[in-house]
Amino acid sequence: MSKEFLIATHNMKKRDELYRILSPLGIDVKTADQLGIEITDVEETGETFYENALLKAQSGCRESGMPCVADDSGLAVDYLVGAPGVYSARFAGVHGDDERNNDKLLKLLSDLPAEERTARYVAVVCCAFPNGDVISARGECEGYIGFERIGDGGFGYDPLFRVGDKSMAQLTAEEKDAISHRGNALRALAVKLTEYFEKQ
Repeated sequence: MSKEFLIATHNMKKRDELYRILSPLGIDVKTADQLGIEITDVEETGETFYENALLKAQSGCRESGMPCVADDSGLAVDYLVGAPGVYSARFAGVHGDDERNNDKLLKLLSDLPAEERTARYVAVVCCAFPNGDVISARGECEGYIGFERIGDGGFGYDPLFRVGDKSMAQLTAEEKDAISHRGNALRALAVKLTEYFEKQ
């Protein structure tokens, strides 16, 4: 029997990524829109990815009465001492403006050679249950920032984030899942959820 979990996001690409990885556990991940319910868009006031993921997961769980999965993720560039970090989605000032965020990043790194453009994607995923239990996991993906956008897949900084000789935006969904920060975090979460369900 499948278990329905709410995902605290309106981003269907993110929902699909979670679904691909969690569905083998019998977890059917749905957005609030798919469930026909409304949840509050929580203000991300945390100073870490974990704090923001926890805020969103607990709020979604509280409002829906369902187990809720939420993530917070972003880009950490070594030259920028970990920035944009938790501010990745609003790096250029407007939340979710990928083009402006990428433009700002390219400008800040414009004079840097390839070897100094190291970076990593970081994701923390939290699952909050109605009984108060919380399970979380962290994942990372090492890479570097390219000199121009390449590829038309993915979202966020994917056209600039290079792993080997490809950008994240050039990878298929399966290739991205295998190496992505969110994929790594979700696989770690899947292990923890399996252990959690076995104890129930």
